[in-house]
Amino acid sequence: MIRRILATEETGSVLFIRLMVGGIFLSEGLQKFIYPSILGGGRFLSIGFPLPYFSAYFDGVLQVICAVLVLLGLFTRFAVIPLLVITIFSLVAIQSRVLVDQGLFPMLHAARTDWCMLLGTCYLLLKGGGRWSLDRNWFS
Repeated sequence: MIRRILATEETGSVLFIRLMVGGIFLSEGLQKFIYPSILGGGRFLSIGFPLPYFSAYFDGVLQVICAVLVLLGLFTRFAVIPLLVITIFSLVAIQSRVLVDQGLFPMLHAARTDWCMLLGTCYLLLKGGGRWSLDRNWFS
């Protein structure tokens, strides 16, 4: 059963989606540590998260680990599940406030990366790591 989940298609173009999703999540995860006051715990505090510093660091670690797995194409389908949850939470918790405070088009502008990440993670969940992935080399 696990081997079937880890198996992936021969499609080579999946690499581009993996590079986009993995690269952006890696960058965002690292920035939670590099700029903690504006993108890490300080941001989580301003949004009203419970345990904002713990939540931000946990989120950052999760993003970095999952992003590296996506970039390698290793356990791709498993790695995108936490990233999918993070993206949905961002759309609901953060972008809904922008919608209420500023309106539809400012929210769509602010959420454009979240929508790309949502679609990219869904694509990887369906397709797997693709031709140039460790999943393909090890599990197919």
